[in-house]
Amino acid sequence: MSEHDIQQVDLQGQTIPRYIAVEGPIGVGKTSLARRLALTFNYETLLERAEDNPFLEKFYANEKNAALPTQLFFLFQRMQQLNALQQHDMFEPVRVADFLLEKDRLFAQVVLDEDALRIYHQVYDHLTIDAPKPDLVIYLQAPVQVLTERIQRRGVAFEQTISAAYLEELNQAYTRFFHYYDAAPLLIVNAADIDWVNNPDDYRNLVQYMLTIKSGRHYYNPQPTMLR
Repeated sequence: MSEHDIQQVDLQGQTIPRYIAVEGPIGVGKTSLARRLALTFNYETLLERAEDNPFLEKFYANEKNAALPTQLFFLFQRMQQLNALQQHDMFEPVRVADFLLEKDRLFAQVVLDEDALRIYHQVYDHLTIDAPKPDLVIYLQAPVQVLTERIQRRGVAFEQTISAAYLEELNQAYTRFFHYYDAAPLLIVNAADIDWVNNPDDYRNLVQYMLTIKSGRHYYNPQPTMLR
C-alpha cells in the first residue's frame, strides 16, 4: 500500500483520538497498523524496540533461562518511553503506540515461573510509572495458525523457534486481559482476514469504523476479502 492509498481516508469532520494504543499477540500486525495510522493522521509513533533487547534471542532459544532478564529489560524500556511521553507538553504531537504498559505484566505471567514472577512484581511495585491513558485501544486478534504464518513470513531468524503452544498461551492471556479491560474505549478486531498492509479497502474500512468509537467496547469482524 502506498502513502497515497493510506492517506485516502475521509477525515473531514472526524474527531481523531489523540493517543491510540494498538495491542495483540506476536505476529498479529500491531506495528504495521500503528505505522499506517500514524501516516494517515500525521501522528508520531511510540513503538516497542524489541531489537534493542539483548536477552530476547536467548529467551526464544531457551525460554526458562532468559525469561526474567528479558522481561525486566522490556519493563524498564516501556517505562522510560511512557514516562518521557508524559513529560512532554500537552500540545506536543499526538501519537500511536504499538503497546500498552499493562501488557508487560501479562507477558510476565505467561513466561515467568513462580519465583521469577515474585521478583518481577517486587521490581514493578518499586518503579514510578506515569503512563498516559489512551483515548482508544485497538486489540488485534488472530488464531495461532495465522500468527505462525505471519511470523514465518516476516522472517526474523530467532522468532522462527516460537512454538504454537506459546502463541496459544499468549492468545489466552490477551483474551482474559481484555475481557475485563475498561480503562479506555476499546475496539476488538478480528485481524485474521484483514490485510491493511496491501489492501487499501481493508485499511480504509477499518479506520472509518474506528473513528466512530467514542466510548465503550466495540467489535470489528469483517468478511474475508481477496488479498491483493
